[in-house]
Amino acid sequence: MFAFFEGLVDPYKSYPRNDTPERQLWPFLLEYIRPFKAVFAITGVLSVITAFADVALIWYVGRLVDMLSVNGPGEVWALHGTEILLVALAVVVLRPVLLVAHVALLHNTIMVNFGTMMRWRAHAHVIRQPVGWFESDFAGRIANRIMQTPPAANDAVFQTFDAVSFASVTVVGAGIMLADADPWLLLPLVVWFVLYGFLVRWTVRRAGPASKAASDARSAITGRVVDAYTNIHSVKLFAQNDREMDYAKEVIEAAREAFKVEQRITTKMDLALTALNGLLIVTITGLAMVLWYQGSATVGTVAAASALVLRLNNMTYWIMWAFSSLVQSLGVVQEGMETITQPIGLVDRDGAPDLRYERGLIEVQGVSHHYGRGSGGLAKLSLTVRPGEKIGLVGRSGAGKSTLVRLMLRFYDCEDGRILIDGQDIAGVGQDSLRRLIGMVQQDSSLMHRSVRDNILYGRPDAGDEAMIAAARQAEAHDFILTLEDPQGRRGYDAHVGERGVKLSGGQRQRVALARVILKDAPILILDEATSALDSEAEAAIQTALSGVMAGKTVIAIAHRLSTIAAMDRIVVLEDGHIAEDGTHAELLQRNGLYARFWARQSGGFIGSEETEAAE
Repeated sequence: MFAFFEGLVDPYKSYPRNDTPERQLWPFLLEYIRPFKAVFAITGVLSVITAFADVALIWYVGRLVDMLSVNGPGEVWALHGTEILLVALAVVVLRPVLLVAHVALLHNTIMVNFGTMMRWRAHAHVIRQPVGWFESDFAGRIANRIMQTPPAANDAVFQTFDAVSFASVTVVGAGIMLADADPWLLLPLVVWFVLYGFLVRWTVRRAGPASKAASDARSAITGRVVDAYTNIHSVKLFAQNDREMDYAKEVIEAAREAFKVEQRITTKMDLALTALNGLLIVTITGLAMVLWYQGSATVGTVAAASALVLRLNNMTYWIMWAFSSLVQSLGVVQEGMETITQPIGLVDRDGAPDLRYERGLIEVQGVSHHYGRGSGGLAKLSLTVRPGEKIGLVGRSGAGKSTLVRLMLRFYDCEDGRILIDGQDIAGVGQDSLRRLIGMVQQDSSLMHRSVRDNILYGRPDAGDEAMIAAARQAEAHDFILTLEDPQGRRGYDAHVGERGVKLSGGQRQRVALARVILKDAPILILDEATSALDSEAEAAIQTALSGVMAGKTVIAIAHRLSTIAAMDRIVVLEDGHIAEDGTHAELLQRNGLYARFWARQSGGFIGSEETEAAE
């Protein structure tokens, strides 16, 4: 039975991707509700039926009281025996079947799949955002919103079906029953309902913003705490535990203040609701007794009205909490929407073809990019890298080296100019097809919190163990990998490396990253300080390995340690976003320009700082 209800909706079913999701709450939710339309409709109908069934039971208790008060035991069974048996059968068989169907649809179909689908689709949208989008926010806050929004939406759906619809039908059913007994009994209920509506409106209007403020405050806590944990080495290195505690306390206290506002609203609502319910109990029960005294109502009417009003008394707290929870959940959803509905900042053109690799000719034509600031980055830079050519890219920090590489990988689109690979503008081809043809080893090679095997095979998932081990050997990583063991007892290639690879040394991380790129075997290779984390002996071994890897590829290597690129076919020196010099190592030394000064000023093979240059 469970499998049947759980399988009614597939949360992973393919759907049309939308680069610009709805930014308003209800249109946003409607996109997720569409696959559940039939399920929601049936669940709604069952909610109505089960709610009316509960009210009908109270009404029938009143009728039963009247039967017993008017007739003797023998007459009751003779006159109403069949009716009582049918009602009993409905209560024992039909009501449980309807209730089980309602509960199964709500819990096993909707609750299991609705939040799952929302989390899946939200992650699918967010992961398509460009690199720059992630660099502008805390990873912890992004993840927190991905995690908290689906449960909040789940809770909103649950409260709508389980509380709001059920309670609304109960109130309507109560009104019908009281009016049928005596129209005067309906009057206190109507007055109470109007006052209750005002209280709900007051609560909702204040609880929504208060809930969103509290949710924002909790996200801020998550962002700061995750930031501290992610940079725990810096926290310990600079002995800044107390500073981090003060930094966290600031947002924790802000969350406490926001929560205080939220709870004050709840307390005020509770007090008002208690007084309102007391008024409802006294007026309806008292009026029913007055009507009985006047002969206008039966004992059964008094019993049913009293039972009904006590049920409403208990239910109103549940309804109010449900409304408050509903509004709070919608507030959390709205807060999450600030992240998961942001338009994709860098998209492929409609029908963009895959990049066709032919020779590996790279042409940078008049490219400018300043990250929207109007300065920095690149300015009208033009550069041609011939097929199979290996060039070194040199320059001070901020000269534009990393910007050029990011634009080549299309982490950003050029603000002006274009980049061609084999005559194809990379802005007009699929991003994935472009990046599949480029292998890159960065200066800070972070790894996935997975096994060494998973990390290396990330370069080419369909490669076998033999190819993976060969790549690790070529990267001088195989021997140390065999010695690894994680706290769970996994060893060698199955050992997990920790978040961002923190369980490995810098040199070990770099070698695993190199193995990953070697396994990928892309025809275009970008090396961004690829050996910076290695000691001299390891660097020499890796340089030898890289010489084999670079054979037949188009290579761009960024380096501050000039000895690592001195043998390149050509060296390009960048300065303030322009090409200052271009030539072989020997040619640039003969010119006695910027590169020659870098070479002369190096200590340990690194370019001197800008301040050092200025002080010459």
